[in-house]
Amino acid sequence: MGRKLYVGNLPYTTGEAELEQLFGRFGSVESVRVMRDMATGRPRGFAFVEMATDEEAQAAASNLNETQLEGRTLAVNEARPKPEHSGGGGGFGRRGGGGGGGGRRREPRW
Repeated sequence: MGRKLYVGNLPYTTGEAELEQLFGRFGSVESVRVMRDMATGRPRGFAFVEMATDEEAQAAASNLNETQLEGRTLAVNEARPKPEHSGGGGGFGRRGGGGGGGGRRREPRW
């Protein structure tokens, strides 16, 4: 198991300090990051906690997973890398269709 943990189903009132204290019972906490909505700054209900060692992360995950925090059942497990998006898909992007407006208007080729 890696040292970085995903913590899901968090109460929206939970902050970094509270998580550091909670996970600190199982070892040294190197970092805590509560994820927030980029537009509003409000917590999104999940966080990432990095422990000092794999063993401490394992202890925290096994002891805190499915425990209650302010009436919510926590999901604590090893954080997985964010999947990379494959280039396909429709719509807007560098090569996708969709644009519009601006520039020179083209005449159709028949």
